[in-house]
Amino acid sequence: MARPGLSIDEARRIALDESLSAHRDGQTVVVGCGNLLRGDDAVGPTLVRHLWEQGVPDDVTLVDGGTAGMDVAFKMRGAARVVIVDAAATGAAPGTIYRVPGEELEDLPALDGIHTHQFRWDHALSFGRWLLGDDYPDDIVVYLVEAASTEPGAPLTDDIATAMHRVGAMIRSMWDDR
Repeated sequence: MARPGLSIDEARRIALDESLSAHRDGQTVVVGCGNLLRGDDAVGPTLVRHLWEQGVPDDVTLVDGGTAGMDVAFKMRGAARVVIVDAAATGAAPGTIYRVPGEELEDLPALDGIHTHQFRWDHALSFGRWLLGDDYPDDIVVYLVEAASTEPGAPLTDDIATAMHRVGAMIRSMWDDR
């Protein structure tokens, strides 16, 4: 017996339900993406924990985005600014920091044929633009830190830990300079 599914309109209505929001409209939302169990891939969630320990203003929401890209799209709803932090593997020197405006990534990669287990934060930008409509943030920036090792169970390598603190200082300056 087939289970009834939600229509696109029903799913969108649920996704945009104000009572399910993780933050108030107008917030800065910092999302740390990555896997805490895979060495340098943990840079995003680890940075979110460091920012939490240091304290953030009331208009900043911290999110451990983990590896669930679809959740990132929902966490962006209504935010004034979104900052995403993740590890990168481009072949550059470990600890290299890339700052990329979100609009440069919104159309990459195509969503056609993607399985939910393959859905990453970069997919969330494209999906979020479609799903959230007017509630999609105008100000999105992505910080990527070049990883050295994603060995299971390993801590952050020294170069990545240093870069993580540099990215944290850049993010904190967003609210410290106000």
